[in-house]
Amino acid sequence: MSRAHTNLRRVPVQQRSAERLARILDAGAALLDETGYEQLSTRAVADRAGVPIGSVYRFFPNKRALVDALAERNLEVYAARVVARLEAIPEREWRTAIDAVLDEYLAMKRSVPGFALVDFGPPVPVTGPLDEEVNRLVAGRLAELLSGHLGRAGRLGPSGEGAAPDAALLRTVLVCVQAADALLQLAFRADPVGDPELIAETRVLLQAYLARVIE
Repeated sequence: MSRAHTNLRRVPVQQRSAERLARILDAGAALLDETGYEQLSTRAVADRAGVPIGSVYRFFPNKRALVDALAERNLEVYAARVVARLEAIPEREWRTAIDAVLDEYLAMKRSVPGFALVDFGPPVPVTGPLDEEVNRLVAGRLAELLSGHLGRAGRLGPSGEGAAPDAALLRTVLVCVQAADALLQLAFRADPVGDPELIAETRVLLQAYLARVIE
């Protein structure tokens, strides 16, 4: 499930370098919660991580690149958590699978440092082409993970073992991601832990849309 690091000046090879990179990202995530993105600085990240400022610049040219790498790591962690949940859910139970995908996102939103500002893309709130690009990236990843539960559940058709999701499945998951993203942003603006009624409506919307498409 891992993807290559795409936002690094230098990809760590040795374990020591990988551990240093993890400390830098952890420090950046913690500082995002404390200071926000505008006040974040590479110097503060270095100090929090206990590394020389040169170590930060060895991996990242600026704080935006660091935040992009944090978003990439968040997506990897999220995908791994979703995979672990889906392994225990029979393929025919697509409703349970969708609940698991939503629940894992909510759990990370509430507990993972920095995730409230930077989940899988740039600091929120952001709208426009970049936001849409991130949602397409997330939708593509989720379509891979859900192909067994959605692609074989009904009209979306089968995706062979190891095959890329087809256009219908990608479009369906993108609609879900785009709708859920807008609603959950609203839910977490209304309540730091997510407005429960808006979250419940998001769940209803996803289930109703997928029932119409799949069944």
